[in-house]
Amino acid sequence: MGGSVDIDTLSSEAVDQVDAAGELHDILDLPEHLRDALWRVESANLESWDSPGGLVVAGMGGSAIGGSLARACLGDQASRPILGTRGYGLPPWTTPETTVLCASYSGQTEETLACYEAAGFLGAKRVVVTTGGTLAEEARRDGVPVIPVPGGFQPRAAVGYMTVAALEVAAACGAGPRMASQIDVAAAHLDELCALWGPDAPAGNQAKTLAHALHGSIPVVAGSGLTTPVAYRWKTQFNENAKIPAFFHELPELDHNELVGWQGAAALGRFSAVFLDDCDNHPRIGARIELTTELIGTQAHTIQRVPTLGQGTVERVMSLVLLGDLVSLYAAVLQGIDPTPVEVLETLKARLAAR
Repeated sequence: MGGSVDIDTLSSEAVDQVDAAGELHDILDLPEHLRDALWRVESANLESWDSPGGLVVAGMGGSAIGGSLARACLGDQASRPILGTRGYGLPPWTTPETTVLCASYSGQTEETLACYEAAGFLGAKRVVVTTGGTLAEEARRDGVPVIPVPGGFQPRAAVGYMTVAALEVAAACGAGPRMASQIDVAAAHLDELCALWGPDAPAGNQAKTLAHALHGSIPVVAGSGLTTPVAYRWKTQFNENAKIPAFFHELPELDHNELVGWQGAAALGRFSAVFLDDCDNHPRIGARIELTTELIGTQAHTIQRVPTLGQGTVERVMSLVLLGDLVSLYAAVLQGIDPTPVEVLETLKARLAAR
């Protein structure tokens, strides 16, 4: 672990001291990633087709989250099932009338390669989104469309590309409307938010304030509806960027179990609650957040309620994705930890490959 950084200084100079690979710049490039992703999907020359069975997005980690975020962006505009699978197999209800989008940034993810093969055996329509690797080689051999993604990132930094790819494939297979105009509007909105939340932004920077508040604690992030997959994204970004345990749940379900567990939180350590809220949530969700906050107040290190920003669903989802990515990076900086490396994941992959 590197030397600690003064928690009052999260300037670009402070970030540069620990962010050796420049992950901050990849995060702040999210607006451009969204725009570039639309162009890259067009370059794949996808033709429209009909998939009465809906869409399955097969992927792991940072490559899988795009499917979940795309489903949230579509909301009640989705006309057919859109589900993800994170594992070696497809859902049992997958049929030849289902489209399977295989998402793997590296193109080497063994679980996703297994799903690609399974979809081929079923005769399901397949599309691939990747930088290359074995997945791209097999797709080109099989005549399967490949949506190209630029290399050079950690997979988690390609979230914009993976989300847009899933949205565009959903539109192509008839699972939802095309969201290109919403994506363009969201990118413009994110440009503004990057200026507000970047390391050299003026006082009142929400991303820095949240990182300071959560410092030294284990984040427990809750979402509801549109923000549920974003809460999961926040959890995984704290894991990979800040190298700390983090957990997520969703309302109203957490009020039927996790709420009780908070009774013993303070005796075990420092746990912080983060509620990701949205203007379109059921009115009872707001009441639950207020009451849950009151009931866990004496046990939580801090409680933060964070709303989405923007009008359309893509804006609102991606505003919280950007914020969570920055908060987790600032959390790493506060500890003097380089956010980019994930050595333990690489060790696991190497050991699995040897078996």
